[in-house]
Amino acid sequence: MVPAPFALGPALLFCPADRPDRYGRAVERADAVIIDLEDAVAPANRTAAREALIAHPQDPARTIVRVNALGTPDHELDLLALQSTGYRTIMVPKAESAAALAAQRGFQIIALCESAAGVIAAAEIAAVDTVVALMWGAEDLIASLGGTSSRRPDGSYRDVARHARSQVLLAAGAHGKVAIDTVHLDIADLAGVAREAEDAAASGFGATACIHPSQVEPIRGGYRPTEAQITAATDILRVAQSQPGVFQHHAQMVDAPLLRHAEAVLQRAGIPLPGD
Repeated sequence: MVPAPFALGPALLFCPADRPDRYGRAVERADAVIIDLEDAVAPANRTAAREALIAHPQDPARTIVRVNALGTPDHELDLLALQSTGYRTIMVPKAESAAALAAQRGFQIIALCESAAGVIAAAEIAAVDTVVALMWGAEDLIASLGGTSSRRPDGSYRDVARHARSQVLLAAGAHGKVAIDTVHLDIADLAGVAREAEDAAASGFGATACIHPSQVEPIRGGYRPTEAQITAATDILRVAQSQPGVFQHHAQMVDAPLLRHAEAVLQRAGIPLPGD
């Protein structure tokens, strides 16, 4: 079951809910904004953040609200505030229980699997009807394991983080849901952002979250197929129209999986498939 391309676009920008002066700029610069009522807001400021969320409406079609974790008093207050807005897509952090998520009615849910329990339960979470996407989180995951760093000194993810990333991607894909890659915390490392976005797109993620406007274009670039990739994909699909079954093309065997790879390239580029 192949997930549909993420309708909002590849670059999702977090914005603190207690900074309404940034809401509009975030929506303008990114494909969608994630207004954050959780980690980006100090507990003492959450009441003011909810008031700001209500008082400064943005386009609901391009706005996700990260609420506080299920089972917390702030979560219930967040949902109450959302009733006074047009926002109906929420990101639920520290998601661990499919049953608890299924009980959240009236919202499309992006489940953030960022603990050991959440990663292990990712497949059950992805099966919930109202869950439209899964995202993973490296830092909370490592904290839940008692670790101290998600990355090695060279900047690459440690094996446990890579495993969690893959498990969330596979769980989402198995249920036809979108997988969202996690944020890159080193704001100055735009080359690293671009590399990880390119890998995310090639692996099957539908979007990548980010924490700074400067990261938006590197993410978009990572998800945007190159002209060479578009040309190669178009060429293979055109040849396939007159070649039944497996065939050889430019000394490469081409079969059904490679045709699907080529179709995915053109989908990401927004180009109709040959014959459509």
